[in-house]
Amino acid sequence: SHHTILAKMASSVVASVAAAASAADSMVQDDTTKKKKNQATDVRYSFDEGKLGELRIDAPWTRDAKYLDSVAISPSAIIKIMMHCQSGVNKGIQKGGNPIEVMGMLLGRPDPDTPKTLVVTDAFPLPIEGFETRVIADDADVVNHMIALGECLEKTRKEKFMGWYHSHPFDLGPNSHCFLSQTDLSTQLQWQRAEDPHGNPFVALVVDPLRSLHKSQPEIKAFRAYPPEYNSPIELQCPDGSVETLEQRRLELWGSCWNRYYELKVEYFMSSHARRVLEQLTQDYLWIRTLGGSSANLAESSELVPSKLDKAKTSFASFSTGLSGAGFRPVRTSTQKSASTTLETSPETDDTVQEVVDLATTQLYASTLKNTKQKIFSKTHD
Repeated sequence: SHHTILAKMASSVVASVAAAASAADSMVQDDTTKKKKNQATDVRYSFDEGKLGELRIDAPWTRDAKYLDSVAISPSAIIKIMMHCQSGVNKGIQKGGNPIEVMGMLLGRPDPDTPKTLVVTDAFPLPIEGFETRVIADDADVVNHMIALGECLEKTRKEKFMGWYHSHPFDLGPNSHCFLSQTDLSTQLQWQRAEDPHGNPFVALVVDPLRSLHKSQPEIKAFRAYPPEYNSPIELQCPDGSVETLEQRRLELWGSCWNRYYELKVEYFMSSHARRVLEQLTQDYLWIRTLGGSSANLAESSELVPSKLDKAKTSFASFSTGLSGAGFRPVRTSTQKSASTTLETSPETDDTVQEVVDLATTQLYASTLKNTKQKIFSKTHD
């Protein structure tokens, strides 16, 4: 239903903020290290214009096809991107059809302090809709819109359009749909040819909104196209750097142009003040994050239960020679000492027992959580 889709959309956006907070600060214990990390992320919000100008003039990305290796995205940008992509899903379903592809522009810059990183500070949706793998910004009205928006931003911001994003809301399957189609690759290559030589390296972000909804976290990847004359020195190398010998597998993961572009690492950043606020919220109100957990993740976890139990069963079987009978059953008081003595001679037993206890606790917790959420959010609940 419409309300269900909106609820999932909101859940995904909240999850994106949590992902940004988690990636920005990796639970550092020592205060000095934490302070340095805070200072490093705060630097993303400001830059030395002189150094940036020198970097733009040098343009090292024009000499090395894989010079850039990461993209840092601000919380406001990722939230706007996710909301726009999910709105395309919502709009298509409301019309009784398939989810709609959407597209937007990214504002940012190369980072003079970490020159191999592109910083995305903001995102701007464009009035473009498409289907399958054909989102093209060649309509006259759209071009005029982009020009007017760009000129307006240049008057108020010191950054430029340095990338674009679009969604791939294809059927939910076992693999991510974050890849560049032939049309996407052509578009990205045109942007790079126009902008890269002028000190403005361009990047493409691809979002899989259906998978993001399913996982309750952003499914997003960043890519750059190889120049036509470039050939990877590693045979059968995929965009993520892996080598895949099966052609069908390469096509499923990366599309028909799998050897003409490469993937950049995606990370998130936020100010130290915003991070402190989220830290406080997650520490004092951890139950909110837990209660908002995706049922899909619970279901996925439940699917692993049989294999985990089989593993524990196998471990116990190896120690069964010192116990009477077969299987796992309570031990009588009179035999408890001898059984314990037998088990203590095997260090792996403690780990196995703990694994079973943790598994049982997790399943009980998941079941309780699911029932609680149903009671709270059920439409029929008074």
